[in-house]
Amino acid sequence: MKGSLPLSQRAQAYPASGIRKMAALAAQYQDTINLTLGEPDFDTPVYIREAAKRALDEGYTHYSPNAGMPGLRDAVARRCQAFWPGYTRDHVIITAGALEGMTLTFMALLDPGDEVLVPDPCFSNYYGQAILVGARAVPVPTYEENGFRIQASDIEKAITPKTRGIVLNSPANPTGAVLSREDILSIAQVVQRHDLWVFSDEPYDALVFDGVEHFSMAQVPEVRDRVILLNSFSKTYAMTGWRVGYAVMSDPAYIAKLAQLQEGVVSCIPTFVQVAAAEAFRQKRSVDAMVREYARRRDILVDGLNRIPGFRCGRTAGGFYAFPNIKAFGKSSQAFAEELLEHARVVVIPGSVLGAMGEGYLRIVFASSEENLREALRRMDRYVRSAYPQLTAAF
Repeated sequence: MKGSLPLSQRAQAYPASGIRKMAALAAQYQDTINLTLGEPDFDTPVYIREAAKRALDEGYTHYSPNAGMPGLRDAVARRCQAFWPGYTRDHVIITAGALEGMTLTFMALLDPGDEVLVPDPCFSNYYGQAILVGARAVPVPTYEENGFRIQASDIEKAITPKTRGIVLNSPANPTGAVLSREDILSIAQVVQRHDLWVFSDEPYDALVFDGVEHFSMAQVPEVRDRVILLNSFSKTYAMTGWRVGYAVMSDPAYIAKLAQLQEGVVSCIPTFVQVAAAEAFRQKRSVDAMVREYARRRDILVDGLNRIPGFRCGRTAGGFYAFPNIKAFGKSSQAFAEELLEHARVVVIPGSVLGAMGEGYLRIVFASSEENLREALRRMDRYVRSAYPQLTAAF
């Protein structure tokens, strides 16, 4: 047909990003404050950048093994030994971020027609990566009254004969939910009962607040052989543009197969990037400083939102997202997000683009400067008080 592209079914089915849609709308306006981008506003720490420079000067510009350089795989294994002392380099593959790790493991473990369960709301690429391998992502609802922590009972209800696995994301994008040890153990029973794979997506594992502890499904011995740990240097070390992450499995045979698949996707991760990533693990002062700053900014944003009529926002346990309830405005989250853009010049993400259970909520990133957060709050407060006097009067 004239004017149409002859695309594959997968390409046609891959979902468009609702986040990119808001970015396109925002481009029509001047003087906006953008609180949509899910990445640290910090630069990569100097000691990591210096390691990359040295690596380039030392000639780390050639191919590495498909699974990654031994030194970085050793470093990842040592980090993951906090979950299980048995992890070695043979259990690790270095990937182009956590998302490529998920794609490789979907390719290795899911067949066309298989189903993989995902939290609702969630990082929307989960749906797309399932489509790429001919599988289907099935949403499992999460609820504000549970702190948006996915529950074993809801997972059980979603399982069908086609279900092969579940994606867990803790701390979660977009809600900031952190699964407790009790949550994980309950879900592990379901996993064991139905022999499911667990794709445990953990790029925010270091970004937890108020004494909350990250607990991984890989710490549960009974299901460890069904767990794929997926992680990234992007959030913890402010390395989003470096595109480096890893996948970890308890059976080295799976890692060998992932490395074979990696050869046909990206071959390997750039070697100087791998050298720098290994250096990242050598100290955590920068990480600790970022976590303290995120906690402070979280409090600024959450406290400020709760002072605006119509907003109700819980205190995020991890990550760098607030997920306020805006149902009092009687508008769809898309419509209300567009209102804030047009009238307050503040760009946020409507929760509906992240899943049906996200309707009535907004995703707001607090990985932004204090100045931006305070100005955004001032603009939103001023607009809401002028446009919704009935809410203001009842506040």
